[in-house]
Amino acid sequence: MKIVADANIPFVRECFSSVGEVQVLSGRDITPQAVAEADALLIRSITPVNEGLLAGSIVHFVGTATIGFDHVDLDYLERNHIGFASAPGSNANSAAEYILAALLEVGRGHRIQLEGKSIGVIGVGNVGSRVARKCEALGMQVLRNDPPLQRRTHDLQYVPLAALYGCDFLTIHTPLTHEGIDKTFHLADAGFFSSLKPGAVFLNASRGAVMDSQALKAAIRAGRLQAVVLDVWEKEPSIDTDLLEMVDLGTPHIAGYSYDGKVAGMIMIYNALCAHFRLRPTHTIEDFLPQPDVPRLEVETKDLRDEELLAQAVERIYSIQRDDQNLRQIAHQPPDKRGRYFDDLRKHYPVRREFQNTMVVLDKPREGLARKVRGIGFQVPGWA
Repeated sequence: MKIVADANIPFVRECFSSVGEVQVLSGRDITPQAVAEADALLIRSITPVNEGLLAGSIVHFVGTATIGFDHVDLDYLERNHIGFASAPGSNANSAAEYILAALLEVGRGHRIQLEGKSIGVIGVGNVGSRVARKCEALGMQVLRNDPPLQRRTHDLQYVPLAALYGCDFLTIHTPLTHEGIDKTFHLADAGFFSSLKPGAVFLNASRGAVMDSQALKAAIRAGRLQAVVLDVWEKEPSIDTDLLEMVDLGTPHIAGYSYDGKVAGMIMIYNALCAHFRLRPTHTIEDFLPQPDVPRLEVETKDLRDEELLAQAVERIYSIQRDDQNLRQIAHQPPDKRGRYFDDLRKHYPVRREFQNTMVVLDKPREGLARKVRGIGFQVPGWA
C-alpha cells in the first residue's frame, strides 16, 4: 500500500509505515501527480481534496487529521466510493485552551475582569462546548448560539444570534458553510458588527471566511470593538497584513495545534484507515506522546487576583503572545514570500502541550482559585 501524507501530521511516517509505504510531502505540494499512484491520502486543512486532485488516481481512502472538513469534497468521495475519515474532537480541547489564553491575555492587557462578564459562544460543537464550560469555570455568564443543535434538541439554552449582541465577548466556533439556512460564510458581516455592544471583544478561531474582513476592519476603525483576537484569516496563507496590524492578538491558524491534539488526530485517522482496509492497528496514542516539559507548576498566590494567577499559569504552558509576535514578523517579509512564511510558522510550530498534563500546586489554600484552575483544565491536588 502506498500512502501520501502531509508532513505536518506528527509521527505520520513512524505510525503509518506499519501498514504501508509512506511518502511525506508539504500540504501544498500534494498535487495530482503526487497522489496518482497512492492508495491512501492523509492531509490537514491546507490541502483541498476534490476531483481536480483525485481524478485519475487510485486513491481509495482519504483521512484528514483535523476536526473540520470543509476542504474536502465529500460528494465527490462518495460518488467514487472513496473512504473518508476526519478527527472530530481531536484538537477541540487545544482550541478551547487557546481561547482561554486569549481571554486572559486580553483581560490582563485591557484591565477587564472576566468574572461576571458575558460571552456569546457561536457554534457549540466539540470546541464551542468546551469553551463554554471553561468560561463558566472563570465565572463568566455564557450564552450559547447553535441553530442546528437547537432544532435537533429543542433545548432552551441555545438562543438566537441576536441574543448575543449585548455580550461583552463573542467567540465563533462554527464550520464554514456557503449555503443553506445555517450558512456561516461571512456570518460576521457589517450588520453583525454594527449590532454588537459598543466596546465588545471579538474572537475568531474557526475559519477565516466566517467573518467579512472588510467589515471587521471598518468596525475596528470606527472604534466599536475594544479588542479583537484572530487565529484564522480569509485567503490564507496570503493574509491581510493591514488587518493583522489592527488586531490585539493575531496567530497563524494554530489554535488547535497542541501536540496532544495533533497526535490524537493522527491516531484517529490511523484507526480509520486500518478499519477501511481491514488491517489490525498496532499503535496507540501512548506510543507517541512524550512526557510534558512542565509536569508540575507551583504557584505563589501572594495578594494577586485569581485571573492574574491564572494568566501566569497559562502563560507558563502556552504563550499566545509568542505566537502573536512571530506572526507579526510577516510584515517584514517580501509580499511574495508572506504566504510561505505563514505556512512555515504552522509547519515548524513548537511542541505545545495541553493543560491537563500539568499539576498546579498552590502555596496556600484558595478553594475558589483551585476550582477555576481545575475548571480550565489543569490537574489540582486533592481534586478527582
